Amino acid sequence: MRRCIGFGVRKLANTNMNGFITMTLDNKRLFTSLGVSAEYKLKEPDVSECKDLLFDEPHIPENTGLLRKHCDSYLELEALELIDQGCLQPNPSLYNALLKECAELGKLREGRIVHAHMLNSELKNDISIYNNLILMYAKCGSLVEAQRLFDTMSSKDVVTWTSMIIACSQNDKPKEALLLFAQMLHCGLKPNAFSFSSLLRASGAVSGSTHGMNIHACCIKYGCESNVYVGASLVDMYAKCGLMDEAQSIFDGLWTKNEVSWNALIAGLARKDEGEKALNIFQRMKREGFEPDQYTYSSILSACAIVGALERGKWIHAHVIKSGVKLVAFVGHTLLHMYAKSGSIEDAEKVFARLTEHDVVSWNSMLSGYAQHGLGSKALGHFESMLQTGVQPNAITFLCVLTACSHAGLVEQGQFHLNMMKTYGLEPKIEHYVTVVDSLGRAGKLDQALRFIREMPIEPTAEVWKALLGACRMHKNVDLGAYAAERVFELDPNDSGPYVILSNIYALAGRMSDVAKVRKMMKHCGARKEPACSWVEIENAVHMFVANDDTHPQSKEIYKMWEEINAKIKKIGYVPDNSHVLLFVDECEKEVALQHHSEKLALAFALLNTPPGSTIRIKKNIRVCSDCHAAVKFASQVIDREIIVRDTNRFHHFRNGSCSCGDYW
Repeated sequence: MRRCIGFGVRKLANTNMNGFITMTLDNKRLFTSLGVSAEYKLKEPDVSECKDLLFDEPHIPENTGLLRKHCDSYLELEALELIDQGCLQPNPSLYNALLKECAELGKLREGRIVHAHMLNSELKNDISIYNNLILMYAKCGSLVEAQRLFDTMSSKDVVTWTSMIIACSQNDKPKEALLLFAQMLHCGLKPNAFSFSSLLRASGAVSGSTHGMNIHACCIKYGCESNVYVGASLVDMYAKCGLMDEAQSIFDGLWTKNEVSWNALIAGLARKDEGEKALNIFQRMKREGFEPDQYTYSSILSACAIVGALERGKWIHAHVIKSGVKLVAFVGHTLLHMYAKSGSIEDAEKVFARLTEHDVVSWNSMLSGYAQHGLGSKALGHFESMLQTGVQPNAITFLCVLTACSHAGLVEQGQFHLNMMKTYGLEPKIEHYVTVVDSLGRAGKLDQALRFIREMPIEPTAEVWKALLGACRMHKNVDLGAYAAERVFELDPNDSGPYVILSNIYALAGRMSDVAKVRKMMKHCGARKEPACSWVEIENAVHMFVANDDTHPQSKEIYKMWEEINAKIKKIGYVPDNSHVLLFVDECEKEVALQHHSEKLALAFALLNTPPGSTIRIKKNIRVCSDCHAAVKFASQVIDREIIVRDTNRFHHFRNGSCSCGDYW
């Protein structure tokens, strides 16, 4: 056989494959668009002779070189040459192996050649080859050819239908996949575990959970719900629909679990911002002997970023290194994001430098980190470096740059980069306009911000007006604040935040009757204020606090520690800002209410339980108030430590009595 390798006639390798192989009994019409002159003849497929080989591994030795790289960058189909020379007997496993390799390499041209060759062979009626042809076309991105092939097949089995369902699901056509399932049942065919796995994937991509629940019912009806792959797909479907209780219930009920089911649950919890639960599931996964893969690491690092669990993030990073997983693609991106979101921008920079490849996602991740930490100048420098390397920025890139400009007070640079978007063929979206309004508002240019909103080429959303409302709160502009609030109430009446901000604006202006009206409106609409809480991570444990919290075992020590700090910072200039206390009480009682905000209790706890000189990291679920910001700033000078506070907007790095935001937030 070796003597035959060098003497093959590549009669199909250079054919014009621009057309599609249309299956028809008319030989001339069949190959007119294909450009193949050989005579092919089709017969009706004999279903009795077909074998279901779609999910079986072909019996072909590894590394046989079925596809061989050639100097013209195409792949030569050496196995087909051997068949033409009589050196190799064609069989379904061989064609299926070739099609599988074409699919894995994304070689549509070569896949078409295999299709044409098969039609000239004695296997032209083998249904298993047609099933794999559908998958090959789909994986190579030609769903149209897969659909045409499917439509022209006179005989279809359950694998044929499943192949087409998979094809639609993989090519972002979930509704079409679900429609095929209904047609499949109408034909009297019984779906199998592979059918349901693909259908559940499609259901997870469709809005709402109705389709997924219907498919779940069918899984039970056909006895496939106990299959390990179906079970993992059910967990993934419910998780993607945001129904984490159902996903957890399905997961707990699985007799057999695999890495996919663990990953689906962890990823779902991370998407729902339930980072602590995701971390617990990951630890349970390790205890039960399952080895995490790159998908696990990506999801669990996202969970660490959500809760700001830096120490556990470092522990996961150590696992990544130990497992030998390289910092490629999403693992590197999520690791970078974790460090940036957990308050260690220096470690994020180190990860960025060690990535095997710097694509637009990695550049964006670093830009986002700089923006969150208020490092506007670094963000702009990083953006320039990105352009110099030839990486094309996208809409997310500019959103990160605009956010960095907003947090750093770089108003003119922000507007310059908004206009730059069109240079790269990008149209600004609503989120880009929100950052510009926020930037103008923070700078006190409220009239200019209002004019910008009115001149926007797209209709302003509630988020745009919320940005202006927040600026009015900052600069105590009552009339414009009330106007912006009215627009928000029209567009998003159930968000409690704008009610609270407007109430604060009225309270600062001494208009207490208007405060009462806003609170009544808030109650009428059913909007509820989110309780403020802060948390710190110490020795892999998260300690959470709310205002006036007395439930912690160290409550007495915590309150005593804060009283000591409070006395010291008052001596060096701290004056409580009572404007944030809206209670109808005297000034002394207002000051008492201020002193037990959640971030102050978290700071006192951290001082009691961390080594002297170490950095303290505090996270908060809402924006830090101006009084706590001032108190922590003075505290950093008194205790001689760096204090990093992450709120919903950004990071604040407090050192030696000053903040990285420059009191601009």
